[in-house]
Amino acid sequence: MERLDKILTGTGRWSRREVKELVKAGRVRVNGAAARSPEEKYDREGLDLRVDGETISGARFVYLMLHKPAGLVSATEDPRQKTVLELLPPHLRRVGLFPAGRLDRDTEGLLLLTNDGALAHDLLSPKKHVDKTYFVRVDGALDEADCAAFASGMTLGDGLECLPAGLERLEAPDEGIVTLREGKYHQIKRMLAARGKPVVYLKRLTMGPLTLDPTLEKGAWRPLTGEERAALEACRSLRRPG
Repeated sequence: MERLDKILTGTGRWSRREVKELVKAGRVRVNGAAARSPEEKYDREGLDLRVDGETISGARFVYLMLHKPAGLVSATEDPRQKTVLELLPPHLRRVGLFPAGRLDRDTEGLLLLTNDGALAHDLLSPKKHVDKTYFVRVDGALDEADCAAFASGMTLGDGLECLPAGLERLEAPDEGIVTLREGKYHQIKRMLAARGKPVVYLKRLTMGPLTLDPTLEKGAWRPLTGEERAALEACRSLRRPG
């Protein structure tokens, strides 16, 4: 059970003082009845919360799917470059969202934004086996030797050891699908550069159970569906075999 003013301020839309005024003016309704006090306590689960008739989510955590465009950094703030959070409305920038798993500035595709630190840790922890897939286009032609090198694991010239990964060639000789279970700095680019096939375009398609919504334009976002959130919750129990 949590106070109404805490639930509403947690959305990033109003301060506690503003919530007090909203309640006093009769503009907040909870489970069909006008709220009587900002100090009233409610269970967030199944809460029907409305302000001026608009349904407001009382959920503790926020989960957003973003189609990241190139040119933005995956960070909460940066003094020199535009960040992915700048694509969101002001109230969502005030609820502590951060990218769960970064993408390079010039990489596009699926990015999860959340304020659920425990979930993000479970998705990114090396103790979990959460696959991520990417569409890649290279300067050159991918071949079976490249696929075999990815499958056996690679040690790069600078000593970076990469776990076995998947590389599937597509119809176009310069295109493929890469599957990783780790996310070291510029890993795909470094692995393919070591094969003499530098990356010219990279896009993340999936992250664990999440698949980039094909209807999302670049720069667009949406809340995760109930099914997607449930699938993410299932990732919490995944452990590396053995």
